[in-house]
Amino acid sequence: MKIITVIGARPQFIKAAAVSNIIRKEFEEILVHTGQHYDENMSKVFFDELNIPKPDYNMGIGSGNHGQQTGTMLIELEKIYLKEKPDLVLVYGDTNSTLAGALAASKLLIPVAHVEAGLRSFNMNMPEEQNRILTDHISSILFPPTETAVVNLKNEGIKNSVHNVGDVMFDAVLDFKELAKKKSNIVNELNLIENKYILTTIHRAENTNDINRLRNIIQALNESNKTIVLPLHPRTKKYIDSYGLSFNNNVKVIEPIGYLDMISLEMHAEKIVTDSGGVQKEAFFMKKPCITMRDETEWVETVQNGWNTIVGTDKEKILSAIMNFVPNREQENIFGDGKAGEKILKVIKEAIK
Repeated sequence: MKIITVIGARPQFIKAAAVSNIIRKEFEEILVHTGQHYDENMSKVFFDELNIPKPDYNMGIGSGNHGQQTGTMLIELEKIYLKEKPDLVLVYGDTNSTLAGALAASKLLIPVAHVEAGLRSFNMNMPEEQNRILTDHISSILFPPTETAVVNLKNEGIKNSVHNVGDVMFDAVLDFKELAKKKSNIVNELNLIENKYILTTIHRAENTNDINRLRNIIQALNESNKTIVLPLHPRTKKYIDSYGLSFNNNVKVIEPIGYLDMISLEMHAEKIVTDSGGVQKEAFFMKKPCITMRDETEWVETVQNGWNTIVGTDKEKILSAIMNFVPNREQENIFGDGKAGEKILKVIKEAIK
């Protein structure tokens, strides 16, 4: 049996690190990198340090408007599918690469398996929300990471071939946490004091593309007087420069970093401030308070469990949370047992039978 796995962005590289090597124990896997994330610090470093198999195809799509990017992926993926004739296409998450990978397969009547199915922010203005809903509705096998995601699918009439295997990013954290302790020296390199700095990420279009939202975030970070570490996404940097915004000296702006350095910074931070879905989960895995600069989250379990607070981009709310937010109860086991990759393999084997 031949499986084509489509990846294209940082979170998918991490998920593939937890699954691809397991799949290859039983099946032939063709790995397709769309090139949605193409910067060396956003792409190549992940393949190098996470031992992800080298892509069989690198489409080199690059950046662009959503329609242009997704359309180009559809054209190129269809060519690859017709050439390779896969028995199954595996996609992850909610990016344009995810939707293109699923849609191109569905049009050719190739079964689609969606890892991280069923997530919902209930905000259709988010491109990611559109991508994940459309992908779920054309997938043949769905792998939701939580019971909440299972319920979301059921509410949309998707009940067959739904398997709650847990979260593959939890697998990845468990797999690479010890390696990060051995190989990453970023905390010392940045002269940071453990549990005395705030790790921050900003990349979501709803924040970067709106000068008022981005200004509020930056002002809150500046006025916190806390040591802030900010690995700066290239798109965010572009908008900060174009808006004429700047950071105070308490904000250490660094280049995008690899996964092991990111895990290390998360492990040793006091709190994490982010608009990233993946980083919200990683904060939970690391037992770090998370402050989410969005108006909603698809990871509602982290909020319900008291380890994540939603502050939007209100400057005073961000500031108050940085200074005062602490979890109010013990964590529950929400994201599985760290064996999601093995369970995905088992389900696919059963589906073949």
